[in-house]
Amino acid sequence: MSERVLVIGAGMAGLWTAMALAGGGREITLLDRDPPPPEGGADAAFDGWNRRGVGHLRHSHAFLARLRTLVRDRHPKLLDDLLAAGCRELGFEGSLTAKHKEAYRPAPIDSDLAILTSRRTTLELVMRRYVEQLPGVTIRSETFVKDLRITPGTPPTVTGVRLEDGTELTADLVVDAAGRTSQAPEQLAAAGAEIPESSEACGVIYFTRHYRLEPGAEEPARGAGSTTGDLGYLKFGVFPGDNGCFSITLCAPEVEEEIRKAIVDPEVFDAICRALPGVAPWIEPTRTRPTSKVFGMGQLQSRWRELTPEGRPVVLGFAPVGDSLVRTNPLYGRGCSFAAVSAHLLADALTASADPAQRLIAYRAGVERELRPYYDAMRQADQGAIRRARAALLPPKPPSLKARLAKSFLEDGVAIAMREDVELLRAFLRGFHMLEHPQAWLKRPSNIARIVRVWARGKTRNAALYPPKGGPDRTEMLQAVGVSPTADMDRVRAEAA
Repeated sequence: MSERVLVIGAGMAGLWTAMALAGGGREITLLDRDPPPPEGGADAAFDGWNRRGVGHLRHSHAFLARLRTLVRDRHPKLLDDLLAAGCRELGFEGSLTAKHKEAYRPAPIDSDLAILTSRRTTLELVMRRYVEQLPGVTIRSETFVKDLRITPGTPPTVTGVRLEDGTELTADLVVDAAGRTSQAPEQLAAAGAEIPESSEACGVIYFTRHYRLEPGAEEPARGAGSTTGDLGYLKFGVFPGDNGCFSITLCAPEVEEEIRKAIVDPEVFDAICRALPGVAPWIEPTRTRPTSKVFGMGQLQSRWRELTPEGRPVVLGFAPVGDSLVRTNPLYGRGCSFAAVSAHLLADALTASADPAQRLIAYRAGVERELRPYYDAMRQADQGAIRRARAALLPPKPPSLKARLAKSFLEDGVAIAMREDVELLRAFLRGFHMLEHPQAWLKRPSNIARIVRVWARGKTRNAALYPPKGGPDRTEMLQAVGVSPTADMDRVRAEAA
């Protein structure tokens, strides 16, 4: 008898779950609360696909190298379909500086360090059509899951779901791919199966606007200025998309309330972009036109849910994937990768054992091994960014010698060495793109030696390696767009008094 699997949600996590589990004789049904995509191609999906269950549908997206290699190696037809729909592969060579190129020699790893980028709606549209053709997979649109069917026990067992219209569906396994709005943890807790979790604020709010190149226009030449950067009070990035489209994301610390309120105005958003040397050419009126309003995304939390505290499963017949299990700051672009990796880890656990408890234990072990290092690294980075953003609004304090050395090592050593040394850049990107432990490259003595050699030369001898300034300082930027540069400073200082 085939195994029946119900998947709550048909976003990225749900689609990846179907791709990971399909083909093993299972009956897989995705229950999607939203309507199906409209007829037509990528533009029709962007303009008309109503996805209330995916709050970040129209924010910038890219598939990191870990995810792109997973598509390439396990789902080659999907990669062909994505490229045919206009999605783009951005290779390692595009990350090279002029100094890198002087001595660059291609290496086998370079082919694994490409990313796949497009509008999120295009990615989902193509993936959904691919999944619909997989054996044993059915997608039911406009199907709202009201609650889980839970059989009492030690531990309780999920045996299916109850829909909003009262229909009950049974399953051998229910996969929660509903994302950050999932109601499953609360329902399980009410049945005596509370899933422990840890969470904390990411400390930032995102704003995205989409644009399209005018007919005959081309993207700006690379090198005139950075298209990504961190100014402390503002992070920014340009995301090339599909079919002549691209998006720009601005990210402000939560503590910067005044600029956060102002960015939602399209005129202010574009004014900020024009003040960023590497971004301004992308929105020249003769080159591009906006195709959307400014989309905001807040209340961002990092969250880790523990399925087997002290080695004992909390619940059987149930497994969360993606944001329902682990949620992180979208700044790092790892949400889709986490969803895909967790789905494939679940597939491995199901294949390894038929025992529900052993399956969950194996799944949890895989998630701990494959995702925990990146989750912890991102949390630490978020905590540091929150502290720095708040400190920037307070009266300055002289840093300690240790703090000055650490700052110099990172900014004048690590960052500059990577702009010169291709091997260091490769090593960093392997960690960033989840191809190895995120901190492994900085633990290798040979890499530290390379960094120290560059650092020891000093700023004067390394002057040509420093990137151009990403944008104006805080006061200049806020004044230029009509935002008070002192209001948040006064508020934070009053709170600290």
